[in-house]
Amino acid sequence: MVFELSTINQFLADMLMPFMRISGLFAAMIGFSGKSIPTPVKALLSIMLTLIIMPVVPPSPITQLVDVGTFVLGIQQLVIGLAIGFVSMMVLNTFVLAGQVIAMQTGLGFASIVDPVNGINVPAVGQFYLILATLLFWTLDGHLSMIQMIVMSFHAFPVGEAWWSAEQFQSIAHWGGWMFVSALTLSLAPIVSLLIVNLAFGVMTKAAPQLNIFSIGFSIAQVMGLFIIWITLDNFTAHFETQWYRAEQFMCQLLRICP
Repeated sequence: MVFELSTINQFLADMLMPFMRISGLFAAMIGFSGKSIPTPVKALLSIMLTLIIMPVVPPSPITQLVDVGTFVLGIQQLVIGLAIGFVSMMVLNTFVLAGQVIAMQTGLGFASIVDPVNGINVPAVGQFYLILATLLFWTLDGHLSMIQMIVMSFHAFPVGEAWWSAEQFQSIAHWGGWMFVSALTLSLAPIVSLLIVNLAFGVMTKAAPQLNIFSIGFSIAQVMGLFIIWITLDNFTAHFETQWYRAEQFMCQLLRICP
């Protein structure tokens, strides 16, 4: 059996372009972008998924595999994958930010732990919310939705035929701004509750000046913070489902597959 050089180049091009886009997705996606996952594992998963979706992906219009134009196309595919993964990562960071805000308000911010995603120290409450959000992501089959989005992106933006406009990049940046709004919404109940507790401490200090509010107020605020976090956990799933539904709708609009 003899294979022509053009056939080999076409096969490599059809594999390289989807591989770059999928690699960008895994580099920024929830669950796969963590520093605790080795790079060879990410590369192996990217290759496996590339081989699976190659039959349903339009062929790449590339004649020269080693060319400046091919390099530019590869960078474009990488950016598309990173952008789609960035949308999912903002959903996760919403709850991390909410946990950090709650920790600072309740006095639990001194308890920090290493974040496996970013490799930095974050409050333990934020890490707790990070674990819950990641587990809900896998439970709701978020990884399957992300794979479906990346496959649909090849039909919405074929390799070498379509590219994002400036308005789409601007909408991605605006989507990152919603992270702060959603985080504030999630942490609003604990913040208001702790504000009421602090006002009660102020009344106690005014009524009994000899009471050392600084020695007992810190511990009481921590206990009340843990109690409020426990009470508000019932709404965590609803907040995550709402935020993830918004993310899916935004990705559909970004890929022009829904109104």
